[in-house]
Amino acid sequence: MFDRRQTINLLCALLCAGMLAYAIYAEKVLGFVPCPLCMFQRVCIGALGVVFLIAALHRVRYHGAIVYGACILLAAGATAWVAGRHVWIQSQPPGSVPACGAPLDAMMQMFPLLEVVRKVMTGGGECGTIDWTFMGLSMPMWVLIVAATLGLVGIVNNAFMPVRGAGRH
Repeated sequence: MFDRRQTINLLCALLCAGMLAYAIYAEKVLGFVPCPLCMFQRVCIGALGVVFLIAALHRVRYHGAIVYGACILLAAGATAWVAGRHVWIQSQPPGSVPACGAPLDAMMQMFPLLEVVRKVMTGGGECGTIDWTFMGLSMPMWVLIVAATLGLVGIVNNAFMPVRGAGRH
């Protein structure tokens, strides 16, 4: 069925799906309104989950596993970057970070995608609010921790662990 590499990738994909499910639960049931950086983190976690899922479903040889490791590194790195920015904004004194401006859906209608990304990543006053904590850490901090952990697991699992039954070609 699945080899060890595929099984670990599938478990990581399920963790990403669980994170997205909880984010939607926190929004729809608990009533937390996601800020633009929260939405970007969801997209990044979704992309990371898709990469893990494809890697889980695809039985590859050594070089293919390295490619998946690199893709996981990129997706986890993007997630960690966005979450890290969010954590940084949350650590600033109130009022010291300018607001992003309009809500994300309005900005998506008014500006090209790259301009929206630039505005969200350089602004962020409303992203400084901490509404939710678990064990003293905010949701973006947990996303950062999990993204870094998943990135490390994905790289080691795919790029550095030998693929059973596959030669190095």
